[in-house]
Amino acid sequence: MSNAQAIRTRPLARAWSWLPATVDRRVRVVAWASLACQLLLIGTGGAVRLTGSGLGCPTWPQCVEGSYVSTPEMGLHGVIEFGNRLLTFVLVIVAVAAFLAVVRQRRVRRDLFVLALVQGLSIPLQAVIGGVTVLVGLNPWIVGLHFVVSIALVALMTVFVVRVLRGPRGRGLLAPRWYVRLAHVTSAVVAVVVLVGVVTTGAGPHAGDAATPRNGLDAALLEHLHAWPAYALFALTVVLVTVAWRRGLPRRAVTGLLAVELVQIAVGLTQARTGLPPVLVGTHMVLAGVLVAVTTATVLSLRADQTPDEVAAELPGVEAEDVLA
Repeated sequence: MSNAQAIRTRPLARAWSWLPATVDRRVRVVAWASLACQLLLIGTGGAVRLTGSGLGCPTWPQCVEGSYVSTPEMGLHGVIEFGNRLLTFVLVIVAVAAFLAVVRQRRVRRDLFVLALVQGLSIPLQAVIGGVTVLVGLNPWIVGLHFVVSIALVALMTVFVVRVLRGPRGRGLLAPRWYVRLAHVTSAVVAVVVLVGVVTTGAGPHAGDAATPRNGLDAALLEHLHAWPAYALFALTVVLVTVAWRRGLPRRAVTGLLAVELVQIAVGLTQARTGLPPVLVGTHMVLAGVLVAVTTATVLSLRADQTPDEVAAELPGVEAEDVLA
């Protein structure tokens, strides 16, 4: 290599060496930031819907023909919708930071590398779905898909956080198999609750402003259908918590799950009895994301961690200290 080439590659080598080689504080920060951004996206998306600002920017990718930013003539609705679109740039920054935080560990921590890559690829996917939503005039099924993808990303980023904090996925279980299966059934019921909630919103008054199309289903009936799996979820969670505390099983996450459900139930009952105020409906939506996150953490908490020595034993030439900080 010539001196000129060596000079050019030296800054790149220094930059590469600065990237985390183990799971350190930088990796933990970007993992939590990744999860927080997905929950924030649910909150801002809910604000757009609840204020009837879905077409505040009536075109895509431009906000209005001839401008990528909202104009004064578009009023508050334009500001709200454009603000939601601006969040994409925050997501890009966090996704790039997450990728850079784990790319040097891609051999020993392939799980983190894949999750960071999925987060990055999800951004253009969400942008396209958002654009299609605008172009089809806020079709409630496309809007619902937008929310479901966000919920799925919340679950994935929860896995990212847990794997960063606890290490690679282990093979052993920390609870009886029947208990683990019950936890998986509970997570499936959570999915049903969220999906029915999405359809219920698409039929009700908060699908958008008066001109926004609804899905044509009976909103009153859907409210009852939404409550039934929620009752089943609460009952299953009570069983999980009771068994966990009596048998000394991992209980922090499942106890948190019960707490989130209690708050969600309180908010849901209050909003139903007070005419569905937008603030409570928005809170309910964000809590749905939190519910999915804690449910994911509950299921993951039942599997034993894989120690650095176990990882190193499976990867010849890799030392235990290279796996985790």
